[in-house]
Amino acid sequence: MTQQTPNQPKISFEFFPPKTEKMSLQLWDTIKRLEPVQPHFVSVTYGAGGTTREFTHQTVRRIVKETSLTPAAHLTCVNASRDEVHQVAEEYWAAGVQHIVALRGDPPEGMGKTFAPHPQGYKNALELVEGLRAHRPEWGKCFEVSVACYPEPHPESRGWESDLALLKAKQDAGADRAITQFFFEPETFLRFREKAVAAGVTMPLVPGLMLQSNFTGLQRIAQQCHISVPDWLGSLYEGLNDDPQTRDMITANVAAELSQKLASEGVDQFHFYTLNKAALALSTCRLLGLRPSPKAIAA
Repeated sequence: MTQQTPNQPKISFEFFPPKTEKMSLQLWDTIKRLEPVQPHFVSVTYGAGGTTREFTHQTVRRIVKETSLTPAAHLTCVNASRDEVHQVAEEYWAAGVQHIVALRGDPPEGMGKTFAPHPQGYKNALELVEGLRAHRPEWGKCFEVSVACYPEPHPESRGWESDLALLKAKQDAGADRAITQFFFEPETFLRFREKAVAAGVTMPLVPGLMLQSNFTGLQRIAQQCHISVPDWLGSLYEGLNDDPQTRDMITANVAAELSQKLASEGVDQFHFYTLNKAALALSTCRLLGLRPSPKAIAA
């Protein structure tokens, strides 16, 4: 178990499934190193356009069998009929996976392209949540469903009113929580939370925090997702292209400081996009005061 004080937050980690043997070894090293921290759950993504779907299935099944962690499997609408989506959910349930992160997903051609749903598939995450809940009502609250939300407007946003109405609709359809896209300023999340609450959103809004120490890569992702990157962040990484250790230290401190500022505003859950890097996630947790017990490490 993790050594915690009463006011320490719940945390969760996100992994991406491996495509090669080398990547698989890195992922499982990361999972084993983070397991003693005892996160609330760990999520496993699909690749762009659902390209790593089978790898995702394999990874979550292995997490169930070989670890004490609670996995949450990403499930998207991309290139799948409703029957295929239901079959995947059935397979997860049978394997002991009872938490789905329900997403529309990005177009197979990449972000910025027009999303075209499968002719017999779900059109968006709202329909996906509704479909999962209607498929087997007896699953009820035993089957958790998380969804995405955006503290800065999504690239396809039609405006805040539309975005918040969609988030509220996903809640009403049976979503248990919403995990945000990453951001860097506490005010970005706090303003969004205020708008969401005013729109009737009562489910937990979980900040998603990026642990990416490659600033060039971070800028590229942020640009694609229309995420603001503050000037002060760029200045911290300036001149460190050949110094990955210092970049990692900066990344962990930035994430921990952001978490601490949000915690002071009542936020008690955090979701870390780990990029399958154990050291960064462990450093961030340590800075937040989350330490695994010796018994958990030994186990």
